[in-house]
Amino acid sequence: MIIDCHGHFTTAPAAHAAWRGDQIGAWEAGLAPPAYPRISDEELRESLETSQLRLMAERGIDLTLFSPRASAMGHHVGDEALSLAWTRECNDLVARVVGLYPDRFAGVCQLPQSPGVDPVRSTAELRRCVEELGFVGCNLNPDPSGGHWTGPPLTDRAWYPFYEVMVELDVPAMVHVSAVDNRNFHATGSHYLNADTTAFMQLVEADLFVDFPTLRLVIPHGGGAVPYHWGRFRGLAEMLGRPPVESLLDNVFFDTCVYHQPGIDLLVDVIGVDSLLFGSEMVGAVRGIDPRTGHHYDDTKRYLDALDLRLDDRATVFELNARRVFPRLPA
Repeated sequence: MIIDCHGHFTTAPAAHAAWRGDQIGAWEAGLAPPAYPRISDEELRESLETSQLRLMAERGIDLTLFSPRASAMGHHVGDEALSLAWTRECNDLVARVVGLYPDRFAGVCQLPQSPGVDPVRSTAELRRCVEELGFVGCNLNPDPSGGHWTGPPLTDRAWYPFYEVMVELDVPAMVHVSAVDNRNFHATGSHYLNADTTAFMQLVEADLFVDFPTLRLVIPHGGGAVPYHWGRFRGLAEMLGRPPVESLLDNVFFDTCVYHQPGIDLLVDVIGVDSLLFGSEMVGAVRGIDPRTGHHYDDTKRYLDALDLRLDDRATVFELNARRVFPRLPA
């Protein structure tokens, strides 16, 4: 079985995004938001069967861990109440997708984060999604300010009550930022990769997994700069008197959303198959066709296939690690 750990509902029906615009406009005007639109099952099927499901079939992907569109989480927009209302609609829409295609998608939830709001206030939505909607994980934004990094690092004790609930529910988090309103950063070209790298360095500097030995985090987009500067992180850990960076790999995992063969080659060589989860992020950050290969950049399975991994290593990357990191999947 091939499990894609990183998929977003980037092709949701237009009415969904339109309501978000209306919601924000009403909030800015001090008015109540309009009612959420009716989106039929037929509209959902059309949005999926012409995009994600078609591509999954073409690329040989059996199951996708599916979450709301990351760039649209918009935690930096509005206030806590606005974020919560939007988050619930996004998660409910993903739950409907899973209900329509239970053999093809498993839900991963968005959190109702907001700048300056205690992370513990996201636990109610996490519980709802896991216990009532059957979701298997969450996306956790390490920078809900939208590129200004005004909040505490992921290792700060302010996050601990949220982690306690993650551990209780036995669900992991993918560390995934949303859109950026700092004009110094391109959203997917720098802000995403900056966040991946920053999150890892925060983990290097602290003892989060001493306090939470079963906590599991997935760093997406191939780990940002981490695997490609592994020697730098090893050296910094030594200079700072920290444990070897390899010790983090019992709790930290990387996906394979790296869009060229040399990058995948290095990722597998440096990180190793035991800490990698197959992911493509389709249909996502890079949607075009690579003119050098004639294939889509985000067809990451092709890069792994080209490595000619042993059968047991293939199973580890394509399926077994996902089942280990997301233990609610068998349900």
